[in-house]
Amino acid sequence: MSPSSPCQVFSEYFKELEEESIRDNFVIVYELLDELMDFGFPQTTDSKILQEYITQQGNKLDTGKSRVPATVTNAVSWRSEGIKYKKNEVFIDVIESVNLLVNANGSVLLSEIVGSIKLKVFLSGMPELRLGLNDRVLFELTGRGKNKSVELEDVKFHQCVRLSRFDNDRTISFIPPDGDFELMSYRLNTQVKPLIWIESVIEKFSHSRVEIMVKAKGQFKKQSVANGVEICVPVPSDADSPKFKTSIGSAKYLPEKNIVIWNIKSFPVRWMTLSFFTLPKPRFFPSPGTLHERN
Repeated sequence: MSPSSPCQVFSEYFKELEEESIRDNFVIVYELLDELMDFGFPQTTDSKILQEYITQQGNKLDTGKSRVPATVTNAVSWRSEGIKYKKNEVFIDVIESVNLLVNANGSVLLSEIVGSIKLKVFLSGMPELRLGLNDRVLFELTGRGKNKSVELEDVKFHQCVRLSRFDNDRTISFIPPDGDFELMSYRLNTQVKPLIWIESVIEKFSHSRVEIMVKAKGQFKKQSVANGVEICVPVPSDADSPKFKTSIGSAKYLPEKNIVIWNIKSFPVRWMTLSFFTLPKPRFFPSPGTLHERN
C-alpha cells in the first residue's frame, strides 16, 4: 500500500481532504484505518469495496442477521461480484518520466526512468488478464536476444497481481479491480540523453542589471513534438521587475518561488530557441549550471 492510498480513500469519502473534514468525520476515519491496516499490514485499500460496508450515514444494525460483505471473505477482495458492462473495454496508459543530473560542464552524471502502468478496466464478471513485458530476465529465461530488452528495478505491483506467476515466467497475471488503478511502478537505470538540452549565459553590467540568455534545443526524433514544455530559471529573492524577450512561447516571473517560468506550448525538434531576461542586478546570482527544465 503506497502512502497515498489512505489519502485517496479519504478523498472518496470526504471529497476534500482537509483538517476540518478529518475532525468532522473522525469516527469514519477510525473505521477506515481499521480496515486499511491490520496489525500494521495493509488489508483492503479499494475505496469501492470499503464503501460497501462503511457508509457516511449511521445505519442501524440488524440484530437478527449478521451479514458480512462477500468481498471481505472472497479471495478476490478488491473486486465485487456481479459486475456487468454492455461493452467490455480496457485502457492502458504507460507514463514515464526522465530524471537527469547534469553538471555545469554539460556531462550527465545520473539518468533514470521512473514509470508506471495505469489501467482503466470496464469488464464484466471476474476476468483474468495477462500482460507481457520486454523484461531482460524473461529474455534470459527463454533464450531470446536482449537487444531490445530492459532491466526493471524497484518493481511494485498492485495487490491483484499473482507474484508467484511473475517470479516463475515473468508474466503479469491478475484479476483487475473495477475502474481506474495503478497496476505497477518501476525504475530503469539506463543512459538516456536529455530530450531538451538547455544552456545559459549570464552577463553582468556594472551594478545596474543582469542579462540572462537561455538556449533550448530539442534532441528527440524529427517526427515528434514536445508539448507543454516549462523551463524554470531560478533568480535571487531580491530580483525586481524582470523584463522578457522570447523567440517562442511566453515567460512569467513568480516572485513567491523566485523563479522565471518559460512556457512553450509546442517545442519542435532540433530548433534552437533563445530567450532573454533582463532584471536589476541583485547582490547574489545563481551559477549558469542551476537551470531546470520541466516537461
